Amino acid sequence: MIKIQDLTKRYGEIKALNSISFTVEEGEVVGFLGPNGAGKSTTMNILTGCLSCDSGTAEVGGIDILADPIRAKRQIGFLPEAPPLYLDMTVAEYLYFVAKLKSYDGDIKKHLDEICEVTRISHVKGRVIRNLSKGYRQRVGIAQALVNNPQVLVFDEPTIGLDPKQIVEIRGLIKDLGRKHTVILSTHILPEVQAVCDRIVIINKGVIVANEKTEEISRIVEGTRRMSVKICGPTKEITTTVRAMTGVTYAEAIGQQDMDSTTYIVESESGLDIRKSLFNTMARNGWPIIGLENVGMNLEDIFIAATGDKQETTKKSRNKRQQRGAK
Repeated sequence: MIKIQDLTKRYGEIKALNSISFTVEEGEVVGFLGPNGAGKSTTMNILTGCLSCDSGTAEVGGIDILADPIRAKRQIGFLPEAPPLYLDMTVAEYLYFVAKLKSYDGDIKKHLDEICEVTRISHVKGRVIRNLSKGYRQRVGIAQALVNNPQVLVFDEPTIGLDPKQIVEIRGLIKDLGRKHTVILSTHILPEVQAVCDRIVIINKGVIVANEKTEEISRIVEGTRRMSVKICGPTKEITTTVRAMTGVTYAEAIGQQDMDSTTYIVESESGLDIRKSLFNTMARNGWPIIGLENVGMNLEDIFIAATGDKQETTKKSRNKRQQRGAK
């Protein structure tokens, strides 16, 4: 449904996009992730026909956005970071204006009533947009993107500036829209991507550094094996013993007590399974293991690893665990 091929964009001497390529299949909800200045908004603006590129192509539904922009734009609903609202209009007036602007040729009233129902703004249709909360303004912005039944929805930072309750509501709305539309969601908010996206594309310094399904993206990081282990016995002695084991790179009690057991985070060298030797070592000392599970890297760790360096990832992860253990 969306195909970006060898897309390049320069601003003077700065290469904002360096020959990037990725696709979004029909019905997918894809998170387009990256730090500030990575090239997210530049890509979104090219994809929606708001900006030209130096080379490469961006297609929507098989139509090149630069070669045939009017036809391509009819398939796109776009919510930019700042929703394009006319604050002195009522919600109904504004959506009617957008429908006429997009040359909607069906029953406008019925169409807009359906959109208001989907975005849950029917009860504020008669209110002036200026008097709405930011959360409702964002919903109105999403409603305008749905006018004319586009196949593709492009959202650029849709929850920025919202309070926690509003963020949850907008995320739920986007997830619902993903059942009938292809959605590309540009954001730097990591929980947002985990909550609503089927796949994650990460861009950094104008280059795609990851493109994986949400549940598989941890494969991009060649890191240590991490486990959470519950062990009964003296905390200091256990920590010292585990740290001395061959292949162990990190071991720390994180302060979670369960009766007479303590929870430890243990990391080993990449590709090395230490579970048997850990079990044997604890058994020899009379310290029973009563729980063990693998702990994957969270999206924050992965994001830092993909856009920064591995040493920084490990350091930040350990600092967070130490802070939790001190509480």
